[in-house]
Amino acid sequence: MNSVTSLFAPVEKDLSLLADNLKSLVGARHPILSAAAEHLFGAGGKRIRPAIVLLLARAVSKDREILLKHRRLAEITEMIHTASLVHDDVVDEAAVRRGVPTVHSSFGNRIAVLAGDFLFAQSSWYLANLDNLTVVKLLSQVIMDLAEGEIQQGLNRFESGLSIDAYLNKSYYKTASLIANSAKSVGVLSGLPESQSEQLYHYGCNLGLAFQIVDDILDFTSSDEVLGKPAGSDLKSGNLTAPVLYAIEERPVLVNLIEREFSQDEDFKQAMELVRSSRGIERSRELANQHVHKALECLQGLEESDSRQSLVDISEYILRRLY
Repeated sequence: MNSVTSLFAPVEKDLSLLADNLKSLVGARHPILSAAAEHLFGAGGKRIRPAIVLLLARAVSKDREILLKHRRLAEITEMIHTASLVHDDVVDEAAVRRGVPTVHSSFGNRIAVLAGDFLFAQSSWYLANLDNLTVVKLLSQVIMDLAEGEIQQGLNRFESGLSIDAYLNKSYYKTASLIANSAKSVGVLSGLPESQSEQLYHYGCNLGLAFQIVDDILDFTSSDEVLGKPAGSDLKSGNLTAPVLYAIEERPVLVNLIEREFSQDEDFKQAMELVRSSRGIERSRELANQHVHKALECLQGLEESDSRQSLVDISEYILRRLY
């Protein structure tokens, strides 16, 4: 299968319903919010996070049915994810995301910040209405983690001494926490034993880390057109990812270029060439592969079903994005 959306067959109709619900839930209050909601939820995004929630819900259910609370959890997950993207784009001053104009470039910073705030508030309200304190705590932690990840990234700009562990920690906060905690929430809402819910958490955690590592590799191996933004934009902004951190071990001259923040002509071009000619990308692939295999191990306790197979296929698709 070539497209990630083709992996969602067991929940394809559920995802279509989710997109319609999100547009009505968010856009009902005000014409500007309605326009922003159409912009955010009508753009045909991959919907990987809510798809994982819905696939897990079907996979752990004896009759393979999705409950209303599972659907609402998927909507909350996508709201939180989208709110974080809206705010990140404002912080990063990004004009486009995946080739589509960002909310702040279309509506201005003020509306973008307020739209992000509204999405976080809306997700919190629906979260509270699930009437499950454990799930409230899990998803509230995610919102804190997203802020923590953004703060860590800001504080560590051009920090050439950053460790791989610190990079993975930041990647957990920014990407994996939402997938991990929403996956665990499926188990909680489904009444699974703690041990099984914890397995779902580790599936989501490892999948999220692998997803982020692969994204960071593609920043060096894909074209501007495929990325929807300039290649190497993370490095240029001082966000040092796995390929760079591994490359520094082989090419110490990178440290000088990074610490002077690519202030001299050809600095950035040289840095990109040093990363690409090192084993940094290869070692990052190995790291992503390790996390995908850990994620797959966590699915072994689930009964065979179309939904379980889709979860396996999604995990393997993450690595196929590199080829």
